[in-house]
Order: sequence, then structure tokens, then C-alpha cells
Amino acid sequence: MKKSIQIAIDGPASAGKSTVAKILAKKRGFIYCDTGAMYRALTLAALENKVDLDSEKELSELLSRIVIDFKQKNDGQHVYLNQKDVTNEIRVNEVTNAVSKVSAYKTIREEMVNRQQEITSSNSIVMDGRDIGTVVLPNADLKMFLVASVEERAERRYKENLSKGIKTDFEILKKEIADRDHYDSNRKNSPLVQAQDAILVDTSGLTIQEVVQEIEKEMKTFL
Repeated sequence: MKKSIQIAIDGPASAGKSTVAKILAKKRGFIYCDTGAMYRALTLAALENKVDLDSEKELSELLSRIVIDFKQKNDGQHVYLNQKDVTNEIRVNEVTNAVSKVSAYKTIREEMVNRQQEITSSNSIVMDGRDIGTVVLPNADLKMFLVASVEERAERRYKENLSKGIKTDFEILKKEIADRDHYDSNRKNSPLVQAQDAILVDTSGLTIQEVVQEIEKEMKTFL
């Protein structure tokens, strides 16, 4: 087997990327990098510090002052912002609705990509996000692009929010997901797009385990 393996999983919000990536990383003993959580952590910091979300300069200065870490615990991977556990805070609606704007800025994406690539430099990794196969890991051993209907993705996020005690209106959530799809796919810097060599998997109607199995089938070509 190669010294280090890179697996890129891209796709729109709530297509199952993070859940699948975590399972694969755990099964294979790879590092898991949740790039979306990194942008969410910055967004949370911006909201807490009342930074102008329309100012790329202020957001870049804020990013230069914060440290984002991941730590594995018994109940899964936790996200830390300047040593504070923000695993749940980064999933609240205010962060979800602002993260696309924050993540669209060129200087923000460049710095985040640098941090993400540092993590991959000497580790086998599973990384998920919007531009992993196209920008962050363009030479990944395997690129997957997961999709699902807006209705199904909204239902997944709705159930996830309820389980975390986050009050959510389903119809509003569905519109927010559709709006975010449009925003992410049409932004100027690193838009959400399927890499030419990525394998498309429609996760609608599939269990998480079935999606994992689909990816593992593809992994057999190089493991």
C-alpha cells in the first residue's frame, strides 16, 4: 500500500459527506479533516466578535488570530476554536446561514486550503468539503462527489438539528439548502463543482452504510 492515501469527498450540504468520511477514516485508520467545520469555526468567531461579514479584510485578520483544531473523543471528533470546544455551537442556524458568505472570500479560502494541505502532508486522510477534489487535493487517489435531492437533504438536516435540540422549520430549512446550493455553485472562488475524475454517487434512498460500501469498492482499485 502507498505510504499515504488521499480520499476527497465533495458535494452539496447534507449529502452525507461528513458522516461517510468519518466512518471511512475510522475503519481505515486515516485522519479525518472536516473542512466545513473549519469555515464554520471562523464564522462563529466572526459572529461572536461582531466582525463585519461583508469585510474580507476584517475576516482575514480574524482568521490570522485564531487556531482551529480537531480532537478525537469517545463520542466522535470535536472541533476546537482557540482551545474551546465549539462542536455544537458551529451547527446553530446563525452559523449555517452565514458560512457560505464567509467561505466565499478568496483570501479566506487560500488560507484555509494552506491549513488543510498541511494536515495532508504526511498522513493518509479522508477530507470532505466543496472543493477538495478540484482545489485542495487535486491529485487525490480517489475523488467522490455525493449528491441527493433537496427534499432528502433537508429531512436529514432537520432530524440532525432536532437531535441536537436546535429548533428548525422544515420548509425554511429546505429553502435555505436550495439557496446555499445556488450560492456555493455560483461563487467566484472555488465553486462547488464535480471534478472531472470524480465518481458521482446519488445518496438519495441509500443508507450511510451503503454509501460507505460504494466508496470502499472504488478504494479496492488502489489499496
